Parts: sequence; C-alpha cells; structure tokens
Amino acid sequence: MLLPRPTHLIREAGHFALDAATSVCAPVGVADLLRELLTPATGLPLPPVGAPGEGVISLLVRDDPELGAEGYRLRVDPAGVRAVAAAEAGLRWAVQTLRQLLPEQVYAAGPVTGVPWRLPMVEIVDVPAYPWRGSLLDVARWCHPLPLLYRYVDVLAMHKLNTLHLHLTDDQGWRFEVRRYPRLTEVGGFRVASPAGHLRDGRSDGVPHGGWYRQAELRDLVAYAARRGVRIMPEIDLPGHAQAAIAAYPEFGNDPTRQLAVGTTWGISTHVLNLEPATLAAVHHILDEVVEVFPFEYVHVGGDEVPTAEWAANPAAVARATELGLPRVADLQGWWTGRLAEHLAGHGRRTAVWDELLDRGAPAGATVFAWRGIDRIDAARAAGLPVVAAPYSHTYFDWAESDDPAEPLAIAGVLPLRTVYGFQPGDVLGVQGQLWSEYLPTEQRVWWRAFPRLAALAEVGWSGPVPTDDTGAVPPGVWAEFRSRLTGQLRRLDRAGVSYRPPDD
Repeated sequence: MLLPRPTHLIREAGHFALDAATSVCAPVGVADLLRELLTPATGLPLPPVGAPGEGVISLLVRDDPELGAEGYRLRVDPAGVRAVAAAEAGLRWAVQTLRQLLPEQVYAAGPVTGVPWRLPMVEIVDVPAYPWRGSLLDVARWCHPLPLLYRYVDVLAMHKLNTLHLHLTDDQGWRFEVRRYPRLTEVGGFRVASPAGHLRDGRSDGVPHGGWYRQAELRDLVAYAARRGVRIMPEIDLPGHAQAAIAAYPEFGNDPTRQLAVGTTWGISTHVLNLEPATLAAVHHILDEVVEVFPFEYVHVGGDEVPTAEWAANPAAVARATELGLPRVADLQGWWTGRLAEHLAGHGRRTAVWDELLDRGAPAGATVFAWRGIDRIDAARAAGLPVVAAPYSHTYFDWAESDDPAEPLAIAGVLPLRTVYGFQPGDVLGVQGQLWSEYLPTEQRVWWRAFPRLAALAEVGWSGPVPTDDTGAVPPGVWAEFRSRLTGQLRRLDRAGVSYRPPDD
C-alpha cells in the first residue's frame, strides 16, 4: 500500500470519507501543504478549524520523544483523522502518507471527478531509519530548467526523501549566480558544444549549451522545498572540476596567461584552481553568497577527482607544501579544503566533501560522501567522521539499469533495481542516490534513470535495509512484497506525469 513502508501499520475495516465539509486543524504551514497537495485533484476546500473533532483532519505537534525529529503517529477512523508528531517535519510526512492512502487520482495536476475520496481505516507509527535521505541532481553538465527542479522536489517529498543535493558547478558549466564575480555565469555558464554519443566515441554535437540560475530563483526554490520538508544542499565543486571557473577568471588557474574554454567533453579536466591567497579569498567570497541563498546547515565543497599535476609543476604550490610541512603536494588539497571549512564554520555551516579527502586530509568534523565503494564508508567511519553512504555500486542512477541494447546511452552499467533495494548501508548518517547528468540531457531522461531505483533507495533510507541472504540477494518473498507496493507507487507516478523506466521484474 505505502512506499516507503511504514514502521508499523494496522489496517482495519472501514474508512473516512472526505467531502466539502471536511476541515483541517493543523499548524498553518502544514494545513497549507495539505490543501496544496489534495485540493487540485479533489476540489475540496479543506478549510481551517480551531480544534480537533468529528469530520476533521487533525495534524498536531505533541511532545513524543519516541518519534524523533521526523516521525509521526497517524490514525484514520470513520470519525476523522488524527496525526501527531514531535515537530512539524513529522506532520509533513504524515501529509504525504495521507495522500498515498487516497485513490491514486489524487496525484493528478487538475480536477478529477467521479472518485470517492476515501481514506482507509489505519493506525500507523512511522519513524525514519536514517536522518539523511537524499538525491543528488547534477545541473552543471546540463542546465536543467527550473520547472524540472520544482517537480523533482515534489517527487522527492512524495518518497519522504528530505535532501536535494544540487551539484551547481563543474568543468562544463557554472550555474550559480555570483554577484561579485559575474563572469562565472556570463562566461562559465556557456559552452560551445557537448559530446555526441558516448565520451569514448570522441564526437561533438557542435551545439552551444548554457544557462544559470539567479539567486532569487534559487531562494524561491529553497522556500518551496522547505514547505515540503526538503532541504537543499548546494555543491560548489572545488578545487577540481573547476575549468568553467578558470575559463571565466584565468587568474584562478595555475597559468593565468592561458585562456581556457568551458569544457566541451566529459571526464576529468586536468585544470584546477591555484593555491594563491587571492584565489582562496575569491572562493570565500563565493561561499559568502552561497550561504546567503541556501540556509541549510551543510555546504558541499566537492573535492573529488582532483589532479595535482598543475600544482606539482607550480613552484609556488611546491613551496607552500614545503612551508606547511606536507609530505606530498597532493596533501595541499586537505589544507585548502580545511580553509574553506573554517570559513563556512564562521557562517555556522558544516562542510561536506567527497571521500577523496580521506586520503588528503579531510577537515575535522567534515561529513564524507562515500562514493568510490562500500570500503569508503568503512574508511570514513574509521576516521571518526559522519558519512553519507553514496557508493556507485548501489546509488549511481546515471548507470544503466540493464545490459539490454535498447537501454538509453549511459555512462556505465549495470545497476539493477534489485541491487538498490538490497543495499546495506550500515551505521551511517544516511543514504543518497546520485544522478550525474552527462548522459541525462532531458527531463525525460532524468526521470527514466531516477525511477523506480530512487523509490527503492527511499525505502532503504526511511524503512531501513531489508534482510538479505548469504549472497547479498533479497529473498523472493521480501522482493515480491516490495514489488507489489512499488506497482501502486508507479501508478501514482503515472498520475504525476513522471516518465519512469518500467521495472524488468
């Protein structure tokens, strides 16, 4: 029935019918969210009322330590609905559950007639297994339009995923408006061509691509997401994956006399930011503007796939490593990222990094996103750092789902739905699915790659990992139960207009 699977559910005979007289007793923001999600399809006004009672949907904040920050209790009976949570965050997830309990037509964008809007009689206790349940969307490689980002937030919330990791900068494009450095978007936001076919084919489409997001647009998106219980973590990838920034400001690079172009191929650029005080100060200024737009406590500063050949060939960088007593020039990355972490801490923010920093000196207290394998999760935990489990083996949804020749072009493969559902993250802060966009140039392709695999990961994050056998496989009975509920969820996605990939089994 529900996806993610609730912690505890009892289904009883009977129902509560919503009609024009049904009212809502809830905090203003939660009541507004309920109407925003239910009224377009049902046409019901769901007016506010001052107290719980018969015929009322009551969503109330009550002290209940067992529910934590996001859990809720929900009861539906013929007299009405009552949900309680320790915080409004839990009530928002209760609203999403109520929506799933209604007929699937409630996910339509406009009025639906002839449907009895009934909620089955249930009693639910629901508490998430992990506090971090996220999805990365790469808008640097392809500047996806804002309407997609809004819809993506809606669908994350539908699956009780609470974090959108927005990858805003890379070699092939800079999408975040920086008022102090306008050329980052004026120059860095546009490239003259993109690869045609796979990177290994060595072909170009010859078609310019570009775009960027104004700070005001991103603030509006942040506010929209917050109303749904989704926080947005920005990523400004540093000091590698920075060719677009260096194309805009050559003085940020290791050879300021060389004018680079914004990257037109995928892969890893050898061009990285230099280590000069002026460049570090510029990055601090950029982060100052980032935290003005994104209030979430975390800022991701990247740190993945940083070639250090330019530093090794730069006498100033070599001298800096010697001065700091670092055994390798590559260790300058840890020093450099540490300066960013200190600056963000001055804003009251926490720093997130990719797992390469474990090898080059991760800043104290940084949260590590372990992507290069399950062993990197263990390495981060061994280092005493919080870790979000994001290994490519289970969470890289830009990979193909099968080896069928009819599969759309993908960066790699294969990552089947069953493998995602069998993921065992362990003792971590949470889980996150990645949608790197080299081969996701359109909205249709984003949805095709994301779902239903992101739905499976959402259940791992909310409900906890399922038991697997000695080979790591999901037992047939467990799989069949999930697939039954997934079928219902896919019907909801159909109504919401999400063009997912049909599951193989």
